[in-house]
Amino acid sequence: MAAVELEPLTPGNVRAVCELRLAPGQERFVAPNAVSIAEAYVHPQAWCRAVRSGGRLVGFVMLWDSAEEPGYMLWRLMVDAAAQGRGISRRVVALVAGHVRAQGATVLKVSARNGSGSPAPFYLALGFVPTGEMADEDEPVYALDL
Repeated sequence: MAAVELEPLTPGNVRAVCELRLAPGQERFVAPNAVSIAEAYVHPQAWCRAVRSGGRLVGFVMLWDSAEEPGYMLWRLMVDAAAQGRGISRRVVALVAGHVRAQGATVLKVSARNGSGSPAPFYLALGFVPTGEMADEDEPVYALDL
């Protein structure tokens, strides 16, 4: 199993991050990376990282990195279609949880739209639990105790 690493976005990797693609049907659950990067540009709370596995760029993750409302929130997570099914997402969530824990936080949140192909079962399998909150009016929020 190849190591998974998070690295800052740089002029040298940002275009490659934007060129990563989801598996067909997943587009309705995750915004394009270019949109996420644009949102990060205008939100100082955004913490973005490129994801590497085995030295190869394979994904992107973005965190709302603030204790202020809504709290530490896994905002975006995507793994390129060609790299899915290798446990990369699970390891990225663990790395992000470690980053959040290092900030002194005790909870990491995520939201996920319902529907066929939703990532919600993935997050539930990692130990996230429904909070009863809703994000963007149609996305249940889940929390993981750290």
